[in-house]
Amino acid sequence: MAKKIRVGVIGTGWGSLVLTPAFQSVPDYEVVALCARRESSARAAAERLGVPENTTDWRALIAREDIDLIAVCTPTTLHHEQTMAALRAGKHVLCEKPLALDPDQAREMSELAEERGLVCGVNFEGRWLPERLPVWRHVRDGRIGQPYLARVVTNADYWHPTRDLQSEWMYDEAQGGGYLLGMASHDIDFLIALFGPPSAVCADVRTSTPTRTRADGSTLQVTADDTSTLLMRMRDGTTCVISTTAVALQHDSRVLEIFGSEGSITVTGKVQGDATNTSIQWSHADHRGLAPLPLGDREPLGGRPIPNRRAGAAIRALALMLEDWLPAFDGEPSPVPTLRQGWLVSEVVDAARRSSAGAGWVSLP
Repeated sequence: MAKKIRVGVIGTGWGSLVLTPAFQSVPDYEVVALCARRESSARAAAERLGVPENTTDWRALIAREDIDLIAVCTPTTLHHEQTMAALRAGKHVLCEKPLALDPDQAREMSELAEERGLVCGVNFEGRWLPERLPVWRHVRDGRIGQPYLARVVTNADYWHPTRDLQSEWMYDEAQGGGYLLGMASHDIDFLIALFGPPSAVCADVRTSTPTRTRADGSTLQVTADDTSTLLMRMRDGTTCVISTTAVALQHDSRVLEIFGSEGSITVTGKVQGDATNTSIQWSHADHRGLAPLPLGDREPLGGRPIPNRRAGAAIRALALMLEDWLPAFDGEPSPVPTLRQGWLVSEVVDAARRSSAGAGWVSLP
């Protein structure tokens, strides 16, 4: 590429914790400005990360001629408005997942991006975690043959009644809260990356604790889900199961299993992608028993040290995704999820909710 891609980041929560450090790990990008609702937050994040400029006006940030790419890392309620504004301004866009509050918003975003011919992606960086890259490669290379069944089980206790409350918007479905969007959407995206799109969805989506008590004794009404189980019939014939809960007391685990005509793969580990507590085993029809499969050891080419903290795994995965996104800016193919793929995940989530409400199996177009 002839020059660096100049980036403006809207949102300094996850945007400063993970997104900006990931961009800074890939030399082809340059973060030139951060935007937050509060001036103190924008200034503090910019100073800590060495970003030269900060603002509280996201519209002015989008309008700047010296910015090529807008990274939207704000609450889900703002994704549609900010992404549409960036696209109309001729900017490339990277949007945090979930892409939008509903499939209609996601469709509008995707269609405008394609109409304008802009490079756009969604932050489904989970595909690039060290325990998932080898799985992605093995399935893509046909090492398991015809896939029969894929199953993902994720257990955490973030919303168990014994835990303190998280940010209140997370408990409100209308604001994009809940763990079907928060965690299961990553698994929906990954299984679609492995096996292609689903033809139908059936699901049970639940709110186990409909009220929580705040520290001041008042009651918080919970409308978002903490537990869900999805069945997906994939168009290639694979059956996929995704079970997710945030009320599993003292559990923090994930299991991914894939079974096919020529082999099988099992991944066990912690929810946060902690490679020190994750292992992969696989088997092949030509061999007896299970054998270890090494975790992915790919590091960002820029050589910038990844922070040794809980967010480090997400920073590394997102930096690798951003590297693999670069060919798209030259008109070449890229494995990074587009807004159309984010729209598909939104359709699956919507189908799951309709199914749970009584629609049974919901077909996808």
